[in-house]
Amino acid sequence: MAHAAPEEEDIVSAINVTPLVDVCLVLVIIFMVTAPILSEPVIKVHLPKAHTKEGSEAEKITITLGKDGHLALDYKEYPDFAAMKPELQLKLATSETKLVVVKADEDALHGRLVDIMAEAKDAGAQSLTIATEHKK
Repeated sequence: MAHAAPEEEDIVSAINVTPLVDVCLVLVIIFMVTAPILSEPVIKVHLPKAHTKEGSEAEKITITLGKDGHLALDYKEYPDFAAMKPELQLKLATSETKLVVVKADEDALHGRLVDIMAEAKDAGAQSLTIATEHKK
C-alpha cells in the first residue's frame, strides 16, 4: 500500500513590485509639483528689457535687488549688503568663474545698483552681468 505524502504548500519566493511602483510614482508626482515652488526667487523683480541674448548658464552667483531696496544672494534674503558680504566672499572664494549676475528691478534706484556692483567687485567678483528680459 502506497503511503500518501502530505501536500506541501508552494513557498512564494517572488517579490511583489506593484506597491513599490505605486510609491515611486507618487514620489515623482510630489517632486514634479514641488520643484517649481522651490525655484521661485526670494524677491520678485521685473527685469528691464534689452535686445541682447541671455548668456550661457555657467556657474554664477546671483544678487537680487528689489525696487524697495531688498537684497538677496541666490535664495537667501539679507537686510543690507554688510550682512550679505561675508557669504558673498565665501561663494566667490569657492567659485571658478567668479561671475556675479545682478538682477535688479527696473524701478530700483540706479545709484543703489551701482553701489552693489562696486561692493561685489570689492568682495572678489571678476565679472559682473546685469540680468535683463529679452525684447521681442
